[in-house]
Amino acid sequence: MPQYFRYLIPILIPVVILLLPASAFPVEGLTIIQQRVIAIFLLAALCWVLEPIPIYATSVVIIVLELLLLSDKGLYLFRLDHGQAHFGELLSYSDIMATFASPIIMLFLGGFFLAMAATKYRLDVNLARVLLKPFGTQPKYVMFGLMLITAVFSMFMSNTATTAMMLSILAPVIALFGDRDPGKIAFALCIPVAANIGGIGTPIGTPPNAIALKYLTGENLITFGEWMMFGVPFVAILLMFAWVLINLLYPAKQEKIELTIKGKFLKTPKAITVYITFALTIILWLMGSTHGMNSYTVALIPVAVFSLTGIINKEDLKKISWDVLWLVSGGIALGLALDQTGLARLLVHSIPFDSYSPYVVLVGSAILCLTMANFMSHTATANLLMPIMAALGTSMASLVPLGGEITLILVVTFAASLGMSLPISTPPNALAHATGHVQSNQMARVGVIIGVVGVVMSFVMIWILHAVNFI
Repeated sequence: MPQYFRYLIPILIPVVILLLPASAFPVEGLTIIQQRVIAIFLLAALCWVLEPIPIYATSVVIIVLELLLLSDKGLYLFRLDHGQAHFGELLSYSDIMATFASPIIMLFLGGFFLAMAATKYRLDVNLARVLLKPFGTQPKYVMFGLMLITAVFSMFMSNTATTAMMLSILAPVIALFGDRDPGKIAFALCIPVAANIGGIGTPIGTPPNAIALKYLTGENLITFGEWMMFGVPFVAILLMFAWVLINLLYPAKQEKIELTIKGKFLKTPKAITVYITFALTIILWLMGSTHGMNSYTVALIPVAVFSLTGIINKEDLKKISWDVLWLVSGGIALGLALDQTGLARLLVHSIPFDSYSPYVVLVGSAILCLTMANFMSHTATANLLMPIMAALGTSMASLVPLGGEITLILVVTFAASLGMSLPISTPPNALAHATGHVQSNQMARVGVIIGVVGVVMSFVMIWILHAVNFI
């Protein structure tokens, strides 16, 4: 594709959508406001797929366009017909702006503070050093230990940061393998695979999980601890499968390897504060709301403690992944527009989904999400699909016996995290590919199998959850 098409297409198509008469759309009762939401949605989708601008910048553009075109404080010219039936209802500007400080954003911010403090005071490296000791020196068992630790870290830390740390620890070990030893591929590949799988285990492990929580409220509420009750067993089983698969495809010829990770636990007051706060925050998350606080409130405890004690200073704040927070907030804003303007419900009701088997809808949604997640950001995929799936889940009566909205949202969420077939699929994959030890076809071979098996496992997991009346 010529470079300029990447810039022209995301502009031209939304502009055409805005200029078309409402009668041109095969949806009865479409309002002007809803037509504008379609244009913004297409702009977001095209920008996230083609990436003419950074994906976080697309999120900021979404929020600004919503404020200008959809809000009660937008440009006067775009509010001239307000009050007429064909115009639709304007959104509150404060609701749109509030997406920058959504409880989901605060949950992620707390996770970032925990991860930064753990890295700064070497808690992550020292835990890796201690936890790897029981796995001996046989390559396949050392690899299992590495995958297990990477997955656990990825539940509470950025998948990208975890992968970068583990690959740096592994660099001297991978160098010990012979040029033709498949073990070199296995060790370089096991880290991103474990990081991608591990993120599924907690609500803060990966952005799609947090986006799902936005729609799992009220009767469908799933707490931090409840998510881990099904997320962690899912991660454990899929991780075991991935370990067996990688060992079968790329068995190491070398019989013995030695991992030497130097360091010791710091015993300074600040380091001890980090250890206690980290443990306390996780315990409070696991306890659910038995103490009266939800996971969003608990997430701000480490933010307050680390800021108050100077453990995280103003220089550290500059290193926070603000791009991820902006990306998630843009998705929340897109969902807000689709929901509050009634567009998501209108589109879902205009297609006779009830005439389809609920199994076809579930499988089709999972395949669509898994495919998209392999070619674009997992967060962007979840941002685009989740509002539509939430509306579809509430409108399809035939889905109720299978768990309704929760089932559809969980299937799509898990599928979004399982897209790991290409170097561009996730930052952990890109980091592993950059080592030069893993080729794209080798990554795809493992990623496709794990993705398909993971989606099948998610259906089995949801069937079990429904059978025990969890959903």
